[in-house]
Formats: sequence, C-alpha cells, structure tokens
Amino acid sequence: MDKRKPRADGLFRVKIYLGKVDGKPRYKYVYGSTEKEVEAKADDVRARLKKGIDVKADRETFGIWAERWLRIKKGDVGPSQYQNYTNYLKRLESISLLPIAKITTYDIQEIITELAEKNPFTGKPTAKKTLTDIKNTATQILQLAIENRVLDYNPGLAVRIPKSAPKESRRALTEEERGWIVDTPHRMQVAAMIMMFAGLRRGEVVPLLWTDIDLEARTISVIKSVDLSHGKPILKEGAKTKAGVRIVDIPLVLSDYLQGVEQVNRLVCPGLSGKMFTADSWRSSWESYMLDLDILYGGSGRRSKFDPRFKGVTIEPITPHMLRHTFCTMLYFAGVDVLTAQQQMGHADAKTTLGIYTHLDAKHKRRQMAKLDEYLSNGANMGAVVS
Repeated sequence: MDKRKPRADGLFRVKIYLGKVDGKPRYKYVYGSTEKEVEAKADDVRARLKKGIDVKADRETFGIWAERWLRIKKGDVGPSQYQNYTNYLKRLESISLLPIAKITTYDIQEIITELAEKNPFTGKPTAKKTLTDIKNTATQILQLAIENRVLDYNPGLAVRIPKSAPKESRRALTEEERGWIVDTPHRMQVAAMIMMFAGLRRGEVVPLLWTDIDLEARTISVIKSVDLSHGKPILKEGAKTKAGVRIVDIPLVLSDYLQGVEQVNRLVCPGLSGKMFTADSWRSSWESYMLDLDILYGGSGRRSKFDPRFKGVTIEPITPHMLRHTFCTMLYFAGVDVLTAQQQMGHADAKTTLGIYTHLDAKHKRRQMAKLDEYLSNGANMGAVVS
C-alpha cells in the first residue's frame, strides 16, 4: 500500500491486484485525501471483487449502459415504443455522465420529483404513467448492469412516484358523444366508427383493407399494423403485439354502417391521396373532423347561435384512444367477460383488461350508491322499517 506519504498532488494511493488478463497482471488504483479515506475505498473495491463485481467497469457511465440497453431493445420492440424509450432517456440526461456504479436512488428520485412538479416541455405536472415509465427505463438499464456484474443492487427499485402526480385522462365517450360519431358524416368517420365499435388502434385502422372485413360473418381480421412515429407509415405484418393479431367480432351497428360505405379504394380508410395516412395527413384530417364536431355540437362560433345545434360551449377533443377505450367500456357494460374482452382488444396481458374492468366496476358501484344519496335527499321515509 503506497500510503507512507502522499503523492505530489497531496493524494494517497492504494494499488489493488485484480488478476491476470491475457497473461498480464491487472491492477486498480484508488485515491483519497487521507490514509483513512483511501483505505475505506480499497476495502470497498475488495468487497466488490469478492462478490464477483467487475470493478474495471465502474467508470462506465449511465449513458454508456443506456446506449447498450437501447441496442438490445431495438430488436425487441416496434419503432413507436423505441421512440418512447429515447424520449424517456432525455428525461434522464442529468445522470447520463455519472459513473453507473455511483448512481443512487436519490439521483433518480430527484428527476422524478422535479418532473412530477413540472414537465419542462409542457410546463405542467408530468402524468403518473409517464413518471412510472421513466423510472422503469432507468431501472431496466441498471438491471442490465447488474446482469453484467457491474452492480450488485438496483437503486432504481426504491424510487417512489409521488402520490400527487396526475393520472392521464383515459375516459370513454358519453352516450351523447357516441351519437356525434354515428350521426356526423366526415372522411374520418369510417375510422372513428371502427375504433369505437371494434376497438382497433390507429395503427391497425390505417392499413386496414376491405378484404380484412367479412360483413356477413361480422368480423374484422387484424393482421397488420403501421407505425407513424417517424412521419411516414412503416407497414409491418402482425399487430403491435402478438396478441394484437386477432379476429374482432363487430356489432350490428358497425356492420350495417360499413355496408353503406362506398368501397372506392382497397384501403378502408385511405388518406386524401388515396394512399395510407402519414402522421401529418392523419393529424390534419383528424383536426378537420374535430372542428366539424365542434361546429355542430360545441358552438365554436362558426354557426349561428339561432341554429338549434348551437350549445354555446366548445367540445373536448376526441382522441383515437378514447374511441378504443369506449369500445372496452361498452364490452364491460354489455357483460362480456375479461378474457373475451382481452381477445377483442388485442391486449398482450389480461392484467391490462382486468385493470380497466376493475376501474369501471368501482366507478359503476360509486354511481349506484349515489342513487341512495339522491333517494335519501329527496325526503325518503326514514322511519320505514324493513322486516
């Protein structure tokens, strides 16, 4: 141990033997400002060596391991999910240059806490699901380092998502809103009807062909999907997940509607060009659709206030996911069991469907119990005795 006297720079040094690589001895040096400090560091390195930890890699940064993790993920997920991961890593940039062996729970917790208070890109609190996804991304990267014997524990596991973090809005359309979709002609109405009454994702609607629909059997075969995250549609055989490849049974209201749609293209929902939608063309077409609904049912000012359809308010924009969620909600209220609903929705995990059903069940029960409050507040006979 070279600690009889400090070096020229005032630091003490300990030389630790790591073994041989290609027949040559390898060493690790640790430094400290005092003999006590350098010895503590040396003891830590020796303890990690006994556990089989690769101490030579402890200078590799979180960012380096993040890049390795991304390369692995690229072969496992679609372009859209891969883009999500790169976005999550942008939120973790403040720790990207830190040695991965030095990352603490607090380092990650600080990022999550700050994002929960204010997202720098939106100026609003970050949604709970996004915070969870960011935490899980960091945790998976650290887990990869553990599997490669660089770490012996995962500091990401202890990170907590603040209870105050808002939940993302995921609601079904009301009966009135469903009526808007059914009653309002627009070039995007076909897509909206299919998402609302068959539960297809946007990426499953865009490449849908008329040959995928059997109106006599009242089914839609979901066998392909597109990714629009890079602007142009990237077509792939199969759906978002293996479970996404499915045959969806459709209700009469949808099959009757599709019977009346003129088949001028192989695509069920072509863009204005007659080809598949791009991200931009979908966005502009959907905005046009929302504007029409707003004019008819929200009173945006484009129509006279004397028009009987004028209501003096602006509608909340309807998203494709809201339409898909509406389909799942209707399955629940129709009494369709969870496993059947999972197959119809194309959920990879029944827990996803069960989570929606559980939430709806609790919400429905609260509404039912609200009827008791209403009954009692309307002067019910409190003296009645039930025998």
